[in-house]
Parts: sequence; structure tokens; C-alpha cells
Amino acid sequence: MPTTSPLPNSRTEPDGSAVIRVLSYNVRSLRDDTDALARVITACGPDLVLVQESPLFFRWRKKLARLAAASGQVILTGGGTAAGPAVLCSLRATVERTEDVLLPLTPGQFRRGLATAVVRFAGARLGVVSCHLGLTAAERREHGGLLLDRLAGLGVEHAVVGGDINERPDGATFGRLAAALQDCRTAAPWGAEHTFPATGPDRRIDGIFATKAVEVLGCGVPVDVPGVTEADLRAATDHLPVLAALRVPAA
Repeated sequence: MPTTSPLPNSRTEPDGSAVIRVLSYNVRSLRDDTDALARVITACGPDLVLVQESPLFFRWRKKLARLAAASGQVILTGGGTAAGPAVLCSLRATVERTEDVLLPLTPGQFRRGLATAVVRFAGARLGVVSCHLGLTAAERREHGGLLLDRLAGLGVEHAVVGGDINERPDGATFGRLAAALQDCRTAAPWGAEHTFPATGPDRRIDGIFATKAVEVLGCGVPVDVPGVTEADLRAATDHLPVLAALRVPAA
């Protein structure tokens, strides 16, 4: 059963480990109510925001920067240079490096990519990947494997992946990610489960995953967080966000 207790706030532990909040959110190219979207992000108090479907075309950097500023974040990496995925972060994060990766183009499908980074929170070092997998099973399977390869290539012990998987947990690619990593929702259910569609969610196709040594303190759709209203969740975009609290060991 999901816990109903409040999700832990961000903090640094005496041993140098870090409790962080990670939000994964498909923002549908900011085509909906961006004020509502900013309110939801702000109320969740994230240290990292793993964005999918950030704007890709005219003045996309300025649009993403406005969302970041309105929600107390800064742009870390991604956006148009990663074909949609992006990472925003709070000023608590110290950035070590970033890289945007374009995945092989499947004929007849949208270009896909990964926004990746390595950051530090106090004594904790963390790899970060934001992803948006494809609409076809074959493309998801290929890109899921490349995602795991890229994650291994970051050269970090601890990492978090968030994204729109476009597949339920019983799907092959979702299952592959959950086998290689922790499906944070399964590890420590909190909040609500289903993420799509926002106006009447009936499936979980978005998720946050973490490497095995990261402690998952809670993960789910933030329906009972102070400042997050049902009206804003419905108005912000067509997906619901996934919020996780994680304890990352010190390096």
C-alpha cells in the first residue's frame, strides 16, 4: 500500500549523503497552462526536474528558461539539443558535466534523445538521465538498451533515470529498466500511481528509476502535496508528474 506520510524534504546528512527530490514531467512542449505547470513544479520542491517534450522550435531556449525561472530552477542541460528531454536543477546542485545524446532515428518516427549529466549534492555524486522513449515496441527496445549503455558510460556509482516510457510496467522495455535499476514507484510507493492521461489517469507510463544502492524513500504522483491542486495538474499538461525522494550515498 502507498504511504500517505509526507515525502521527506531535501537535506544533507551528517555522513555526507544527500536526500534529494527528483521530479519527472512530460510538459507537452509547454502548449498548456504554463503558470499551472510552474506552480506544480514549485510546490514539489525538486532538486532535479527531468523534463520530457520540452519545446523544440522557435525560441525554445527562452521558453524553457522561463519555465525554469518561474519554478525556482535553472537549465542544466537538454531541450532542443536532446530532441526534447531536458534537466532542470536547483542551485543546490553542483554540475560536474553534461551531455546531450541523439538516438538513432527510426524512419517515420520522431527523433529521440537523452539529456544526461553528472552532478553533486554535498558529498553525493549522481548521474542523471532524462528520456522519452518511442511509440513503437521495437524502437523502445532499441533505445532502452542504448539508455542503459549510456548510463553505464557515465562512470558513476549512483544514478537516476526519469522519463516518459510510453509503456506500462508489464511492457518489455519498462521491465528491462526495472530489472537493471530500481523502479522507484515499486520500491517505495507513495502518492498516486497512474500518470496518463492527466484528465482521467488509468495507466502508469512515466517513471523514475535509480541504481540499486540509492535508497528510495517514496515515489508517485504528488496528489497530496501542499500547493499541488487537481485543477493545476489537469491544466498543466496531458501527463501527471512523478515525484521521488531519494537518499544518495556519499561518494
